[in-house]
Amino acid sequence: MVALKQELVDGAALVAGIGLVPLTQGNLSLRDPDSGHILMTPHDFSYEQMTTDDVLALDLAGNVIEGNREPSHESQVHLAVYERRADAMGIVHAEPIYTNLFGVLHKPIAPLHVGALIDVRGDVPVMPFAPSGSRQFGYDMLEVMGDRNAVVWANHGMLALGNSLQKAIHCTVMVEISAQLYHMALQHGEPHQIPQQYYDRLVG
Repeated sequence: MVALKQELVDGAALVAGIGLVPLTQGNLSLRDPDSGHILMTPHDFSYEQMTTDDVLALDLAGNVIEGNREPSHESQVHLAVYERRADAMGIVHAEPIYTNLFGVLHKPIAPLHVGALIDVRGDVPVMPFAPSGSRQFGYDMLEVMGDRNAVVWANHGMLALGNSLQKAIHCTVMVEISAQLYHMALQHGEPHQIPQQYYDRLVG
């Protein structure tokens, strides 16, 4: 499990380094395929200072199996995803600026970039605003997501999942790229979207 903890620490440092989780915002997790335990970043803790000793291990009920720090306040949301989505092996809750722009507009992000369409499986829907942190919030979020791999939380960032933590990070980056492209394209006109007939070829 030490290697997986290091993977989580490295992933957190990566998303912090490219500006997807300002200060101590956001949280990351991954599922241990052997034990089924969920490794989670702690609440309100510097990504630059984080080590494997700071990572928590939780069971699907939310009980702390390992670790002395307070779990992320969105841990129940992560656990809801792992409970309902067997394909989820890694999760990123991030706060990218352009993605948040569409979150405050309550406007879905169109998959203008091929990478986003591949990773997300369509547009990125926006979940109506609700206080996060509960298992029910996670269930409601999953209803909005459907079979997609990312969702925007209205007025509060985004969540992306993948069949590995690396894929969840990649998906997060692709969503933010699409949000930037969409915003900039709208300044010049109505952007051309990828034709629907190519979706099945690109998705998955």
